[in-house]
Amino acid sequence: MNDRLKALADAGVSIWLDDLSRDRITSGGLAGLIHDQHISGVTTNPTIFAKALSTATKDGSPYAEQVVALAKAATSTEDAVREITTDDVRAGADLFKPVYDDTDGVDGRVSIEVDPRLARETDKTIAEAKALWGTVGRENVFIKIPATKEGLPAITAVLAEGISVNVTLIFSLERYRAVADAFLSGVEKAVDNGHDVTKLGSVASFFVSRVDTEIDKRLDAIGSEEAKALKGKAAIANARLAFEAYEEIFSSDRWRELETAGAKPQRPLWASTGVKDPAYPDTMYVDQLVTQGVVNTMPQATIDAFADHGEVTGDTVRGDYDVSRKVIADLEGLGVSYDDVVQVLEDEGVSKFEVSWTELLDTVTGALKDAKW
Repeated sequence: MNDRLKALADAGVSIWLDDLSRDRITSGGLAGLIHDQHISGVTTNPTIFAKALSTATKDGSPYAEQVVALAKAATSTEDAVREITTDDVRAGADLFKPVYDDTDGVDGRVSIEVDPRLARETDKTIAEAKALWGTVGRENVFIKIPATKEGLPAITAVLAEGISVNVTLIFSLERYRAVADAFLSGVEKAVDNGHDVTKLGSVASFFVSRVDTEIDKRLDAIGSEEAKALKGKAAIANARLAFEAYEEIFSSDRWRELETAGAKPQRPLWASTGVKDPAYPDTMYVDQLVTQGVVNTMPQATIDAFADHGEVTGDTVRGDYDVSRKVIADLEGLGVSYDDVVQVLEDEGVSKFEVSWTELLDTVTGALKDAKW
């Protein structure tokens, strides 16, 4: 059999699943993905947990017993959400611990998100990140912090405490560079604070498909042949230019000093890699972003699609930087403002995560109310 996922992993791409549920853990399904589909990490978000908990009170749900116990104890919705989700993340982290050990802490990571309603509040983000880290109590966990302007100092402060971070909601090249700087500052402070930075990890989650969704909408409104020819090109170009920045930042003297202290680089993570437009190949945000030293976190459908017909044709990131710059320049020439697009996407991303968090709270409120004993 042509093991396409193994070829992707062998090309240097860590394959992470963008999903987690108690059923995946208790059924052995997640263990099977680790063994059979080369899955080496997991990312989560409020939407994923809301979906997992939507049947929490039904017979046979792996959440039913815990929901009843929480309801009996008159647990608040917010406390119940954190208890349930941190239990799942802890169990997931235990499942991935052998991967974490085998990769010297590079992979085998499970991410959990700070309350997205705090995305514009630095101090509260720091406090919750510390609390989540302590509650989960596993060194192979990532705490997800959004790459808002207010999130940047939180990233530095949390890393300085020896806490590993997944920086989420990155859309722009400028913000990516700021995130990398926040990472370097955090690791420098962690060294000064006496933390073992060999255990400290981080990824920078650069969102992909949403860029095409927003820009394609604007190109459709323009409607010219030049505009149509640029559809579906911006997201991959943007990600490739982010990797160019990564190469520059992590070959600097500043980084070399930290590397000498045992630190590991903050790897780029391609997020939002499920194709939104059915006109595009369903694996394009995977096979067009293959290079050594990155993570691609995919929904199950994208993993299955790549396993079935994805192709690894070598490195599809390095060497295409000038072509990528031309794509962005051509968009600007048509009146599609890059700066406006990425700001809209960040604002929408924060808003969507807040809505998802509210849906999660509502789901758990309903489950607690419906619990019977």
